[in-house]
Amino acid sequence: MRTAPGRSATSRALSLLDAFDAAHPAMTLSQLARRAGLPVATAHRLLGELVAARLLARRRDGSYEIGARVWQLGLLAPPTSLREAALPHLQDLVVATGHTVHLAVLEDRRALVVERLARSRSQPTRHSPGGHLPLHCTAVGKVLLAHAPPELQVEVLRAPARYTPWTVTDPEALRRQLATIAASGSARSTQEHRPGVWSVAMPVTGPAGVVAALGVLAPLTAPRLASALSPLAAAAGAIGASLADVDLGEASEAPLAPLPPE
Repeated sequence: MRTAPGRSATSRALSLLDAFDAAHPAMTLSQLARRAGLPVATAHRLLGELVAARLLARRRDGSYEIGARVWQLGLLAPPTSLREAALPHLQDLVVATGHTVHLAVLEDRRALVVERLARSRSQPTRHSPGGHLPLHCTAVGKVLLAHAPPELQVEVLRAPARYTPWTVTDPEALRRQLATIAASGSARSTQEHRPGVWSVAMPVTGPAGVVAALGVLAPLTAPRLASALSPLAAAAGAIGASLADVDLGEASEAPLAPLPPE
């Protein structure tokens, strides 16, 4: 497969890193080249650079996996500081509600799950930390979208995807929902993203405004989530208060081994 002309060495290297996901934690050279859309020779040369920089590691069987340096750099990212500040309050919220809780931030046009905690009897979820959720049909996503810039709202609501028969896809109806969420301070989703699951979420507000959404999700057969609203509000407020001492806007930069020009 030939790549689009004009791609820089950096963008090609990033395409190799982006090829990894939960379903592909380790891949061979040919698999990586195919998923990244690169010629095998180019992928081989860039993989050598990434291994030398410890961004990737080569396993004994010759396949490649994410390197420890990616994890080290990830610890410097603002969501990591947010997670550390929020974790004690998430644990308290799980105990108070008995349900799964998750914390999410806005990333491009999706909600990035920063942390997820659950008790053994809680609603299982396929979205572990690092996973993404749609903005228009999940409770945490709706909270983030309600406080997002208007241009992002327009883009997301242009063609909302349908995930279940209960997903709201009418842009005008969603705009009304977002206005209500912004005014009320909470969002709900009932089977809109996954059948048999409902959730409620509230914003986490830091010194610079809404920085995250905190949600509780449970099976539809569980007692109504009304009883979760009070502990959810308390946890969101406590997390927000703790952010006064946390820098979420700037991450330290570690120099990387340079990639060769192309």
